[in-house]
Amino acid sequence: MFIDIPRELEAALIGLPLPTWDLDGSFLAESTMERYRAELTAAPRFEETAAALHHALTGEDGGYAVLRLGNLAKALGAGDERFLRLATAFAAEVAVPFSPFPRWPLWKDIGVKADKDPGKSSGIGYNAFHMDLVNASLPPDYTTLLCVRPDPLGGGPSILSDAHAAVARLSEKTCGLLSEAAYHYGTFFDLHGIGEEYKPFPILEGSAPGEGFVRFTAKMLERSELGQAHVDAARELVEELVRGQVSFMLRAGDYLIVNQRRFLHGREALQNGQETVPVADRRLLLQLFLRVPSGSGPAM
Repeated sequence: MFIDIPRELEAALIGLPLPTWDLDGSFLAESTMERYRAELTAAPRFEETAAALHHALTGEDGGYAVLRLGNLAKALGAGDERFLRLATAFAAEVAVPFSPFPRWPLWKDIGVKADKDPGKSSGIGYNAFHMDLVNASLPPDYTTLLCVRPDPLGGGPSILSDAHAAVARLSEKTCGLLSEAAYHYGTFFDLHGIGEEYKPFPILEGSAPGEGFVRFTAKMLERSELGQAHVDAARELVEELVRGQVSFMLRAGDYLIVNQRRFLHGREALQNGQETVPVADRRLLLQLFLRVPSGSGPAM
């Protein structure tokens, strides 16, 4: 769901005096969240925008939202600290922003590196469906991507798919295989706020259909040793994810928020010729993770 920011709210947000954020460990400090929330809720038409965001992320047919912050990015500068504070304030209305990576204090850069593995988030090829930090016992509830610059050559549309809807189209036998702790992927080193390494893990967790994470990354089919039956079951899931996918281009200032308990995400390949684009002009996203506090209900 795409959410436009009302003009009255945009005008108020441009001059909003949001302070620099403080962190409590790897999480955004509660004092910062309270200050941001107080400033935002006082702005005209913010409550209806927050309600639309909540519905898009947690409503019956929800699971993702794109906040159209392009006008604010133009007014403040997409790379300006004030704009990043606004995006952080919106994120804090959903859940608690945090960084699992010690190297990144909150937001993580995802640029384009033509010499990297094409399938990685910073690569130039197809980035297959996945959930972030799939091998953590407590993966982020939400993953978010703020578009600073789209691909100047016009490629790289985002793809998303309702993971539970895809699972509902699978056979009972396939779901049984996906529920077995037979899958594993990646390494786990010096990470914070996401629990312990989960290895091996089931793709499907939860006692009832539609519950729990669908712990999936297509990359594990190539990089993990799996029995053929479990590979075939995962490939059936891939087919259903692709069948149900939605695709759209992120524009400068667009803020994509994905509920990882419902949707998986990825990206189509960037346009050919990335090596001819100066690094400073290539596609650039900023990533931020969100955690719903323990014991809370649905975010927001």
